[in-house]
Amino acid sequence: MTREFRKDIRGRGASSNIPNRFDSLQFQAEPQDFDNYLEEDKPRLQTQVLKDSSRTVLTKNDSPDIGFTYSVNPYRGCEHGCIYCYARPTHEYLGFSAGLDFESKILIKENAPELLEEALMKKSWQPEVIVMSGVTDCYQPLERKYELTRGCLKVLAKFKNPGTIITKNFLVTRDIDVLQEMAAFDGIQVVISITSLDDDLIKVLEPRTSRPASRLKAIEMLAKAGIPVSVNVAPMILGLTDHEMPAILKAAADAGATSAGYTLMRLPLAVAPLFEEWLDVHRPLRKSKVIEAVKDVRGGKMNDANFGSRMHGEGPRAQQLSQVFEIYSRKYKLNERSFRLSAKHFKRPAIASATADNQLSFDF
Repeated sequence: MTREFRKDIRGRGASSNIPNRFDSLQFQAEPQDFDNYLEEDKPRLQTQVLKDSSRTVLTKNDSPDIGFTYSVNPYRGCEHGCIYCYARPTHEYLGFSAGLDFESKILIKENAPELLEEALMKKSWQPEVIVMSGVTDCYQPLERKYELTRGCLKVLAKFKNPGTIITKNFLVTRDIDVLQEMAAFDGIQVVISITSLDDDLIKVLEPRTSRPASRLKAIEMLAKAGIPVSVNVAPMILGLTDHEMPAILKAAADAGATSAGYTLMRLPLAVAPLFEEWLDVHRPLRKSKVIEAVKDVRGGKMNDANFGSRMHGEGPRAQQLSQVFEIYSRKYKLNERSFRLSAKHFKRPAIASATADNQLSFDF
C-alpha cells in the first residue's frame, strides 16, 4: 500500500491512501517522489465502480446505542468523501485503504432491490424499521445512475414496510413520489444531516455532498410534500463546527424540519490519522485547538469506542453542547412530538392476510 504525499486533491476528502492495517507489506513513498510533478500534470483520481456479489442486503445491528436493528446499504465505500466518516475502516476488510480508496473504489450491490424483496418475503421476517444508509450514504452520486436506493424504496412501499433514510444529498428529492406513497401509511422518515452552513468548509470537509443550501431546500421540499423530515446536526466537530449548532437548528426548523438530533465526530482506527492529515492540509492554524477539543471529550484520546459515551462524549464541554442542543431545539419547536413509524400495514404480496399489529417508535 502506497502512502502518497499529495496536498489537496480536488473533489476528494482524503489526501492519501493510508496503509491498510491488515497489510503486512507496505511501501512508504517519500515527499520528494512527487516534487517533479506539476499539480496540473498529476492524473485526476477517477471513481472505480466494482461489483459487490453479496447474497444478502439486510445488515443487522446489535449496538445498544443505535436506535435501529436493520439497515440496507446498496453501496460500500462513499464518493461523498467526508473525511471524518466512521465507516472508512470498513473498506480495509475488502483489501482497500480507508483513505482515497474508500471514496474512489465503490462497490455496488446491483441486485439490492431483489435481495431486499427476497428477505421481506421470508416468513421469518417480522416487519420493523429498515434504515437506508446507516453506514454509507444511500444517495451518494452514483445513485443518480444506478437507482438502487429508489429500487429498495419501491420494495418497502410494495410491502408497506417502514423505513428511514439518512442522507446529505439533495438527490433524495428525486424520489418524493415513492416517499409520499410510504408517508400515506406512516412508513417513512427522512433525516437530513447538516454538519455546517459554511460552503467553503463543506467543499473540503464533505467534498461531494450537496451544499448546505441544497440540503435545506431538500428539507423544505420534503416537508411541503407531507414527508416527515428531521435534521441530524452531525457530526459536530468541536473547535470547528460546534458554534454553528444554533444556526443549523434554526435554518432546519425554518425549512420545515420537525425534529432534530446530533452526534459528536467519531474517529475510529484509520480515521483519526486521516482527519489529522486533513487538518494539516486544510485548517493547519486550527489543528491544535480541534485536537485538544476532541481529546477533551474522549478521555484524553482521539476516539472513544464505548457504547453510550461515543456518540455524545463526556465531560463539561460535551455537557455544554448537549445543553445548547436542548435549549435551541426547544426555542425552534423541534422534537415537540414523537413521530411514530407504523408496521401495522405490512403485507407480503403473495400473502394478503399477513399483517403486523405493532407500532414502532423511531427516534433520533
